[in-house]
Parts: sequence; structure tokens; C-alpha cells
Amino acid sequence: MRDDWRERELVIRPNLLELQARRNNITRVDVAQALETSFQGRVVGFYREPGGAGTGLFPQETRLLPIIARPPLAERNDVQAIHSMQIWSPAAGKMIPLNQVASGTDINWEDPVVMRRNRVPTITVHADPRYGLPSQLFNRVRAQIEQIEFPPGYSLEWGGEYEDSRDARSALAKPLPMALALMVDSRDARSALAKPLPMALALMVFIVVCLFNSIRTTLVIWLTVPLCIIGVTAGLLLTGQPFGFMALLGVLSLGGEQIKNSIVVLDKVNTEISRGKAPYQAILDGSVSKLRPVLMVAITTVLGMIPLLQDAFFASMAVALMFGLLFACILTMIVVPVLYAILFRVDEKHASPSEAS
Repeated sequence: MRDDWRERELVIRPNLLELQARRNNITRVDVAQALETSFQGRVVGFYREPGGAGTGLFPQETRLLPIIARPPLAERNDVQAIHSMQIWSPAAGKMIPLNQVASGTDINWEDPVVMRRNRVPTITVHADPRYGLPSQLFNRVRAQIEQIEFPPGYSLEWGGEYEDSRDARSALAKPLPMALALMVDSRDARSALAKPLPMALALMVFIVVCLFNSIRTTLVIWLTVPLCIIGVTAGLLLTGQPFGFMALLGVLSLGGEQIKNSIVVLDKVNTEISRGKAPYQAILDGSVSKLRPVLMVAITTVLGMIPLLQDAFFASMAVALMFGLLFACILTMIVVPVLYAILFRVDEKHASPSEAS
């Protein structure tokens, strides 16, 4: 663990006499520059030192060495030299002692560096886990740290990976640029464009409706998508991976895969029905005929995600996709045909194709 807290330091601050300073046309900036020159030194120029020889089209490089003007070390280490320090007076046209425009000095304790975040002074504590993921360490210490009582005026905020994941999730529903929203005349349309994720989901639903020209078929496809969370949850619990932003990306990708598999199966079922086959038999034949393509897609995707299991950043996304896609095969082969038969009221006794239209 480490933090950016620094111990306070003693600061010597001369008390400027405003009336005398104005008479000599001296400002606080002039006093600060004089103190800097007398103790730390000021850069008055640069010395160009030749560097490497250079080759080809590149000329010889030079280094700029700062030229610093400052008194000898013995004078810079003597604090009492402040009283006899000389400062230029534009009104008098000559150097005058600093004690003519300043009355003594004050010694105060001050913070050498004040770290700020969003213009608020902060103390940042950094903690890195010795083993495991940062999210696992966060889950272990969060409850104990949040129980600490802070004095009035102090607050606690979490940063690091937790903040990045939170900001990334909130960015999924972040409003689009106002210029894009103002291009639409309708107020309802502008509000629909206000959040990209709901807009994308609405567009996907619209595409499925246009593809099948059926509300019930669209319901069959979209009612199975939330069930993929069962496989994702089981996979994350078995592997101990956290549900972070990368896992959320895996879930979004998984939803698209599940919709694609359902479209493949239902399109085959509708094709069989249009050829005159009984709805019940068409569901059976269509599901069985698409079993191999769906399984091959799932198996190849799972095998491709295995190398990512060793990566600490992509492991949760790989687990979400692998277990979710395997469970999605069960949804595609069992739940989708069952929901289709329920919503279209298809059973073994009804053999007429018209009952499934």
C-alpha cells in the first residue's frame, strides 16, 4: 500500500509592507522572484551543447543546458540573508534592501504538495493485491473500509478498476451528442436517440419483426435471450470470476449469438411449414436439422475462448461467452421450439399448416 500524503514543511514567508512596496513600485511577484533568485536560482538562458554526430538526413543534435544564476552555496544556506537581500526598485532606479518593503518573516507549516481531484483536495491510497485480481481484493476490504467514520467535511470515493468499470457501464447508456439528437424533429425521436443501448435493442427488435413479419416469432426469440444469464452466472460462480465490465461485454455479445441461433432455427421451421409440412413435424425436423450448425458454432467459439482464460483482463469475458453459449445451445434446441409451439398453439394433434400461420 502507498499514498500521496506528504509531511508538512516549514515555510519562511516575509511580511510585505504594502505602502512601502507601492512607493517603490514593487509587487509580490517581484519579491517572489527575488527570493527565488537568491535561494533557488533562476534560469537566465540556455547553452547549446553539441550532441551526437547524426547520420543520413538527420542533422547533428544539440542539447539545451539551462544557465542558472544564483548566489554561492554559503549565502543560499543562510536564512538570515533574507533581511539583507537586495531587490530592484523601479521607482528608485536601484537595488534596495528587502527589509525596506518587508517587516520580518513568519514561519508556518504548510503542505508541500496538495493533490486535487475535480478541484477538491484529496488523499489517494493505492493498494495492489499480492495475489488474485484487484476486484477480489476490493470485495474483501470494501465493507470494512466503508465502516470507517470520517470527520465532517471528509468523504470516501472508490477509484481504480472499480471506477473504470463503473464508468464503462454507465457509458453504455450515456446520451449521444446533442447535435445528433437535434437532427431529429420529433421530440419522441430525440428522446429515443438519447441513449444508445436502448436504441440498439429497439433496432434489433425492429429487424427481427421485419425479418419474420410476426410479433409472436419475435417474442419467441427475445424471451430466450434473458435466460442466457443462467449459463453466465453458473460459469462465473464455478470459475470465481467477477461480473465486471468485460463480463458485461461478453453478455452483450452472447445475446447477439442467441438471437442469431434462434433466427436460424425458426427460419428453418417456417420454411418447412411453407412447403406443406405439419407444424408439429416442422418444428421437430427444423430443430433437428439445425442442431449440428448450432453446436458447431458453439464449440468453435468455446475452443477459441480457451486461450483467454489465462488472461486476467479477458478471463471474465471468455467465461461469460463460453458457459453462456453452451447453455444457449440448450435454449435454442429445447426452449425455442417449446415457446414456438406454445405461442402458436401447435401440438401433435394439429397437423394443418394453417394453424401455425
